[in-house]
Amino acid sequence: MNIQDIYQNTIKFAAQLHTDKKQTIPGTNLPYVVHLSNVAMEILLASEKSENFDTEFAVQLALLHDTLEDTDVTSEQLEKAFGKKITEGVLALTKNSDLEKSEKMQDSLKRIKLQPKEVWAVKLADRITNLQTPPHFWTSEKIKKYKEEAQTILEELRGGNEYLENRLKDKIETYNQ
Repeated sequence: MNIQDIYQNTIKFAAQLHTDKKQTIPGTNLPYVVHLSNVAMEILLASEKSENFDTEFAVQLALLHDTLEDTDVTSEQLEKAFGKKITEGVLALTKNSDLEKSEKMQDSLKRIKLQPKEVWAVKLADRITNLQTPPHFWTSEKIKKYKEEAQTILEELRGGNEYLENRLKDKIETYNQ
């Protein structure tokens, strides 16, 4: 299967799940699939500038990265549709809801670092796309913490993908200016 067909099949699957939950990008009325496609775009551009990069794997992860966390799909259903490797990557990118909020990111980063570099790249791309204008209802403290968390992601995943690391560094520097 070519990358275009993989992209189309995967985005349809993810878009339906997020649409079923009536999920939008926080602070907007845009459908959540816009966020997913933006993460995939970052991955496609990074793949052109990265050696030994499994673009098909990374694009599927980009489009599916929030399905376990934000929709009703189970890991078993995801594995049946996309296989074990994709499911393991999505699981690493999924915050553990049983942990305290303060522990969730570090736990996820620890699990991501056990995965192939493409999983690291998706986490970097996800935060790049999330560093847009913050939702109007976020407090200045929440904005500050989000920026600090982005810096933690950058530091923890250094060596994962130089192109995306540089993109994230630039986004952090200009965030909320």
